[in-house]
Amino acid sequence: MTRRGFRMLVAAGLTALAGGAQAAQCGNSAAGFEAWKDQFAAEARGRASAASLQALEGTSYSTATISADRGQKSFKLSLDQFLAKRGGNTIVSRGRALKAQNAALFASIEQRYGVPPGPLIAIWGMETGFGAVKGNVNTLSAVATLAYDCRRSEFFTDQLYAALKLVDAGVITPSTRGAAHGEVGHTQFLPKNVLTYGVGGSLDSAPVALNSTANFLKGHGWQRGAGYQPGEPNFAAIQGWNAAGVYQRAIALLGARIDGQ
Repeated sequence: MTRRGFRMLVAAGLTALAGGAQAAQCGNSAAGFEAWKDQFAAEARGRASAASLQALEGTSYSTATISADRGQKSFKLSLDQFLAKRGGNTIVSRGRALKAQNAALFASIEQRYGVPPGPLIAIWGMETGFGAVKGNVNTLSAVATLAYDCRRSEFFTDQLYAALKLVDAGVITPSTRGAAHGEVGHTQFLPKNVLTYGVGGSLDSAPVALNSTANFLKGHGWQRGAGYQPGEPNFAAIQGWNAAGVYQRAIALLGARIDGQ
């Protein structure tokens, strides 16, 4: 065999190997979801347990998730419009009452993590109306759908692997339901954040969720005693919670009103 022929043979072999190692093919409709699950399960063996992959097999394409992902129009509103739509005044009044009723809990959280009650309560109210609306979309189906969807496949593939670990740990089950993007609990944690910042126990418990949220903010650089308005040191931690600028400013403003600033 000539040297050129050898190089061509090696190149062909490398191409075949690369083809076999390709990630599961993303898609933009329900049509390819079942095939994608098979491809994902094949490449996930060794990284995920048989039990968790069986749970994945039971998922279905979530049209509610895709609709929510494509329709986040409120983040394009002005701050005043956003606060009106999300019930900012109600969050503040109810938040102040909850702060008083749970003073010992919030004092304990601030002592441990350095995070005052205001921003935590603002997040709690903004995300679920203080636990009243935590969502009714199957969590595994939501995360699997977004891992398959081409728009943010890489980000949600990481979330899916985290969700499968949470299945193994018994933190979520194949029937767990939550928000449309796979968030769970009182403050709506994505699976990877549950693994990284969850303090143990179910985030359907408000104290667990609030401690976990404070741990998240501390993990994103929260400095005890520093301000959290735009331009102040702790605003960056709030930015870590949600990428939408109007949401970030709303949390900072509502938190300050709840804290009486």
